[in-house]
This record gives sequence, C-alpha cells and structure tokens, in this order.
Amino acid sequence: MANKDAAFGLRPIGKVGQNRDNQGLSEYGIKAASTETIYFNDPVKCIATGDVDVAAAGDLLMGSLNGVFYTDSSTSKPTWSNHFLANNAATDVVAFVADDPYERFEVQCAGTITSAQIFTVADIAYTAGDSANYVSKVEISATTAAGSAAQLRILGISKDPDNDEGAANVNLVVNINEHVLNSANGI
Repeated sequence: MANKDAAFGLRPIGKVGQNRDNQGLSEYGIKAASTETIYFNDPVKCIATGDVDVAAAGDLLMGSLNGVFYTDSSTSKPTWSNHFLANNAATDVVAFVADDPYERFEVQCAGTITSAQIFTVADIAYTAGDSANYVSKVEISATTAAGSAAQLRILGISKDPDNDEGAANVNLVVNINEHVLNSANGI
C-alpha cells in the first residue's frame, strides 16, 4: 500500500519518558519585517537578534512553530495566526514554539525508511509550506546516519494503521537531536 504524500512539518505528539507532559509552548519574538514566511509546524531556529526564524537543513533547531500573536499594523487589532507571513510590519510578534528538548514529533519521510533505521539521525528536507492553509511541508530526509551529526533522531515508525513502513512517505516519530537547549554551543 502506498502512503499519502502529504507533508505536515514537525507535529508535536508528546514527550519522551514519564515526566509531566503539559505540551507547553514557549514564547519568542520574530524580527519585524522578516523576509521569511514561517508555516504552522515549520522547524525554527534561534537567530542573533534574539528572535526565531524558519530553519533549514543543518541548522541547530529550537522546535516547531505552533502559531503567532501580534497587533496588525493596518487594523491595530490583536491577531492570532497559525503562521507568520514574510514582511509582516508588526513590531510585537510573539511566536509560540514547541521547544521542549524532549518533545517527540511526527514527521513524514521524504523517501523510504524501515525499522532497521530507528535510532539513526537525519536532517530535515525543507520545502516551503502550503499557501492555501499555511501548513508546513517540511519532511525528514531519507538519508540517515549512525552518528550524531544530524538534526533529528528517529525514534520509531508512526502507529497510524494507514502508515506502510516499506513504502515512500512513511510517517516517523522523531525528536530533535541537534537542539539549541541541549547544545554546548551558542548561536
């Protein structure tokens, strides 16, 4: 059976272990007039301005975007959105990020991965999100490694009954292997 090719980014699904799982979101800024659109469930990174921005393959990750809140510069009304549009002129943007270093995420694979690759690592494969509903199209690369130099660690195959392990676009359970809160290095 073929898996549906419908990437959805890094969808938070719960934490590793038996600690309290409150699915908390942390608040971060987004640079005013940023030239990057950040889609719902896009992975984000920290930048030198003290804000977050959309991440690419190889970046040290912070988590995934869950939405933004800001004062619309044209209407002066408080606005909630599941995404951040590029060149938004608001100066008070707050990004809500699932940033727990022990958060697990579900993500679609850009190729084929089997259970033999569980606990290996891989980078993200970034594709701009869907402009109809602003949901991420980020996937995990099918190129895995046994070392520690990659963004995501594969923890398992999603338990969805329509998820076929041997086919392309399999959904995986991962956590962030290269997380800014677990790194000895700054940004």
